Amino acid sequence: MCKKCDIKKTKGEFSQERREVLSKGRALAALALTSPVWSLADKAYAASELKGLGAMVVTAYGASVAKGKIKAFKVKRRALRDNDVKIKILYAGICHSDIHTINEDWGKNTYPVAPGHEIVGQVTAIGKAVKKHKVGDYVGVGCMVDSCGECENCKADREQNCLKGTSFTYGSPDKVSGGITQGGYSTAVVVQENFVLKIPKGMDISRAAPILCAGITTFSPMQHWDLKKGQEIGVVGVGGLGHMAIKIAVAKGAKVTAFTTSKNKVKEIEKMGAKAVVWNKDDPLMKYMNRFDLMIGTVPYSYDMQKFMNLLKLDATFVNVGMLQSVDSLSGMMMGFGRKSLAGSMIGGIKETQEILDFCAEHKVLPDVEVIKPNEINTAFKRVVGKDVKFRFVIDMNS
Repeated sequence: MCKKCDIKKTKGEFSQERREVLSKGRALAALALTSPVWSLADKAYAASELKGLGAMVVTAYGASVAKGKIKAFKVKRRALRDNDVKIKILYAGICHSDIHTINEDWGKNTYPVAPGHEIVGQVTAIGKAVKKHKVGDYVGVGCMVDSCGECENCKADREQNCLKGTSFTYGSPDKVSGGITQGGYSTAVVVQENFVLKIPKGMDISRAAPILCAGITTFSPMQHWDLKKGQEIGVVGVGGLGHMAIKIAVAKGAKVTAFTTSKNKVKEIEKMGAKAVVWNKDDPLMKYMNRFDLMIGTVPYSYDMQKFMNLLKLDATFVNVGMLQSVDSLSGMMMGFGRKSLAGSMIGGIKETQEILDFCAEHKVLPDVEVIKPNEINTAFKRVVGKDVKFRFVIDMNS
C-alpha cells in the first residue's frame, strides 16, 4: 500500500510508472527540487514524480483575486487513475466566460483559478483501463471534466445538466482531488477518459480549440430546434460564438443574417457566407419582421432582446446562449401575439460535442483565430472586452 496515496499497486505497476515519469518528467521535477521559488508542497509533489507516484506540478496561468491580472502559478494534477488520460496541452482558447469568471460577473469564486475550457493537446499517458484513447492521440477537453453518469440527464447524453452536479473544467469543486478544478491555461491536465474528445485526423489543431465551447454552444440549439437547409436564421452578435454560429449554419445550408455593432467585421462576416449583415443601429429592423425560423443571441451582456424576437416567424424561437444575467426587456404582449419563445441553451453533452468536431472536419469549418503567447493573455482579455478580436484568441501553450 502506498502511504501517500492509499492506492494498492504491484511492483510492476510502480516500475512502469517510474519509467514513464523518469523519461518525461525528470527535468521538471529536478528543476522544482532545486528552485528557490517553489514551495515545500510543490517540491514534495515534484519529488513524488521522481518516485513514480504519477502526480504532477504544472505551470498554469490564472488570477489569484477577483478582477486580478493573469499570472503564472503552479497547480497540482492528480496521479492517473485506471480510467484517466494525461494530456500535454498544446492550445487553449480564450472564451468570454473566462473573463466573466475572473471578474466574478456570475458570482463569487475560489482563488486562485486558471480558466480555460477549450483545450487541445496530445495524450502522454493513459490509465490501464482506458480504451478510447492512446498515447500520441490528439484530443480535446471542453467545458466539463466529469459528471455522475447515473442520473436521467447523464444517461440522455446531457452531462452538462447532471442532476448531481457537473464538474466543469475550471472553478468547480474537484470531487477527485479536492479544492477546485483548474482549467486549460496550463501545460498539462488529467481527465477521465469519457470526457476526452477525439480531434479528427487532418484538423488544424491550432484552430480546433474554440469548437469545444463556441462551436458546441451554437451547434446544440441548431440541432435541438432542427435547423434545416433553406431555412432562415438570425445571429445576434458576431464574436467567438457568433462567428461559429454563422459558419455552422451556412454549412447546414441555412440562410444567415448577422446582426453586429462592429462595422469593421462586415467583410469578414460576408466571407463566412452570411446572406446579409446588419450593422447600423439606425437600420430599421421592421423590414426583417416575420423573417426567421430560428435566432441565436450570443451577446454576453444585457441588451434589448425583444426587438430581435419581433423578427421571428410565428411559433419560432430566440435562443440565448450569451447573456447570463437577468432578462428584463421582454414584452409579454409581443411574445404572446406571435406565440414566440425565448429559450436558453448551454454547451452540449459529450456525444454532441464529438458530433460538432466531426461535422466541422467533414464540412471544413474552422474558427478564425489569433494565436498568442501566455504572456499576452491580459492584453487579449482587454481586446475581447473591447471587441477587438476576429474572432477567437487561442493560446499557444508551448510558446
